[in-house]
Amino acid sequence: MEKIRLQKYFTDCGVLSRRAAEREIEAGHVKLNGQIAKIGDKVAPGVDKVVWNGRGIVFKDRVAKRVIALNKPRGYVCTASDEKGRKIVTELVEDAGGRLYPIGRLDMQSEGLLLMTDDGEFANLMMHPRHHIPKEYKVSVKGKVDEKALEILRSALVIDGYKITPAEVEVIDIQKDGARLNFVIFEGRNRQIRKMCEAVGLSVTRLRRVKIGPISVNGIAPGTWRRLRDDEVAWLRRMAKLKPEKVLPDIDE
Repeated sequence: MEKIRLQKYFTDCGVLSRRAAEREIEAGHVKLNGQIAKIGDKVAPGVDKVVWNGRGIVFKDRVAKRVIALNKPRGYVCTASDEKGRKIVTELVEDAGGRLYPIGRLDMQSEGLLLMTDDGEFANLMMHPRHHIPKEYKVSVKGKVDEKALEILRSALVIDGYKITPAEVEVIDIQKDGARLNFVIFEGRNRQIRKMCEAVGLSVTRLRRVKIGPISVNGIAPGTWRRLRDDEVAWLRRMAKLKPEKVLPDIDE
């Protein structure tokens, strides 16, 4: 088998992210064939012996795929790297073991539930335009929220030349200079809710995604994550494969 870099070996085994593995190697916590390993060492999976803090790290051809739910804070971008040096969501999940990628996006100033995975097939299934998994948001806006604005927000608006699937929009409460709204959308167009609000003269001051299908951000502190249960992943898979008008019964959260 072709040799790979030691830090990649850790990510392929689903044990540590590349950066976390590099830190462990530099700290002298990793041995390769009985010798203290160093950055730049390469491993032949299944041949060489890798030990981390006394634990043997065994390569498996089929590492279990993972899906996690992250409560993304404001100020993080949903990319695996950023040429502008901004904070990235992968920094928040380094302790999840292995490299994970965001499923879809929340823009830098938005917060809340973000799914991440190392399963490319699952990510593609979730992001495909024909799938209509409901996503729920709590949105604070400035401006006048009246029945006319709500009627437009609930219609098949044209965003960036594309007619969107109508959203469900309800008023949580009216405030002095704006309101708090609850949005349920069925697509993931770029900055969709912000552009919808702009279309009726509203400016978004806070946008927080609280739910994707039955998966809730409740109980996940900002900047932390939890791994999805097998039944939750199975629900999302089934939901993504249904026609838009079909609805699955909820699962226990």
